[in-house]
Amino acid sequence: MSDSSLDVTATNRPSPDWLILSIACIAQFMVVLDVSIVNVALPRMGHDLHFTYNSAQWVVNAYVLTFAGFLLLGGRASDFFGRRRVYITGIIIFTLASIGAGVAQTGSQMIAIRAVQGIGGAILSPATLTIIVTTFSGPRLPKAIGAWSAVAGAGGAVGGLLGGILTGWASWRWIFFINVPFGIVAGTVAAMYLREMRNRGATTKLDVTGSVLVTGGLASVIYAVVNTTTHAWTSSTTLGWLILGLALLATFIFWEGKVASHPLVPFKIFKSRPLTTANLMMLLIGGAFFAMWYFLTYYFQLVLGYGPVKAGFAFFPMALAIIIGAQISSRLLSRTGVRPLLQIGATLATLGFLWISLIKPADSYAGHILVPSFICAFAMGLLFAPLATAATSGVDRADAGLASGLLNTARQVGGSLSLAILATVATDVTHRALTTASQASALTSGYQRAFQISAVVTLVALFVSFALPRNTGRTVVATTTPSSQISPNIPVEPA
Repeated sequence: MSDSSLDVTATNRPSPDWLILSIACIAQFMVVLDVSIVNVALPRMGHDLHFTYNSAQWVVNAYVLTFAGFLLLGGRASDFFGRRRVYITGIIIFTLASIGAGVAQTGSQMIAIRAVQGIGGAILSPATLTIIVTTFSGPRLPKAIGAWSAVAGAGGAVGGLLGGILTGWASWRWIFFINVPFGIVAGTVAAMYLREMRNRGATTKLDVTGSVLVTGGLASVIYAVVNTTTHAWTSSTTLGWLILGLALLATFIFWEGKVASHPLVPFKIFKSRPLTTANLMMLLIGGAFFAMWYFLTYYFQLVLGYGPVKAGFAFFPMALAIIIGAQISSRLLSRTGVRPLLQIGATLATLGFLWISLIKPADSYAGHILVPSFICAFAMGLLFAPLATAATSGVDRADAGLASGLLNTARQVGGSLSLAILATVATDVTHRALTTASQASALTSGYQRAFQISAVVTLVALFVSFALPRNTGRTVVATTTPSSQISPNIPVEPA
């Protein structure tokens, strides 16, 4: 990756690599955690704030949609304004919104604040991967990406565990308040130790119009899909929202390609085959895994009768599996390259989802859930580091923020669309099954169908992986410039 247009400014304090890695990982953990930590709390939160089963999705989707829609803007902001400044700004917005969500008194307040929290996450998350890519190099880079990926992946599973403990032993409001001390510590340490680094040649004009168009388009499409549980696909309401969403997305594409002087997404970046393939895979993989946490949460509590704490602990082995998979992946990456690891991970994920789709209402956790869910989570750990490496290996380091923003956007868009579609399908299957089966059996039938579709999605991702060049992931380790060669206030020469 060339880094000729980077400008670096030193702080007055030393910046040990382990500390910089911790700054990036803590923030990424917070951002990913807040997608899944609400799942276990949704039943109690829904009762207190008067959510219906379908409207409860918007506690998740309000966060994910603004997160996805503004991630690209956040990625460009890291390139333009500097990783340190953007990181601190993002963590302040995220922490303040977490306080607001914790004190929300109505469902509409919660959804609005979660949307703001998503914007904070969108500013913060791309800066974390930018920090990794611009700090580490050589054999240290895949290890750092492995740690970042393990934390990002584990956030989903740990969110279920932590959400269950906090909801059961304290209150669901603490699932938001828990972010506050982490945000204060991470922001303070970043201000003290993180060196500033930005694209010196970039204009500071950001494409806010593009962000609004893509966010509005995605929100409209997902709103239409979610509402199909109460309005038919052919109804004027559903079609109206679908047409509006597609029109906004088409306008976004036209705006980016023909009108915007400084587009949010310069389409030329997709000339990088590793980046394009990684984003398509992340769209598919992220969607499947995102939905897994959601449906397992409801299966544990509504079918197996677990309380929030027990449901939370049921996710603990999955968190361990993700960490193990990510560590194995990061150690093998420089030897095998990206493609073999992605193919192994996608294959395991497909098998895991097929296995877990066999669940029954009276199944035991140890006998029927533990192993397939562990396989799925292990596959997730294997996949995220190679995907992050592929997405950033073929672009200029000055565009690292954009590349990381695209990858995170693919993950969040995939997750939001997947949740909307699969939850709608599961609800429809459940409603039809209620005519002849008990509630537990009907709910389980819906979850089974969701996992079956997830298996198909990960199988498609396996086929997509064959589009990657064979040597992706090997060359990036050998060609990145060591961070020790980056001198303060001196443009970095090409590697």
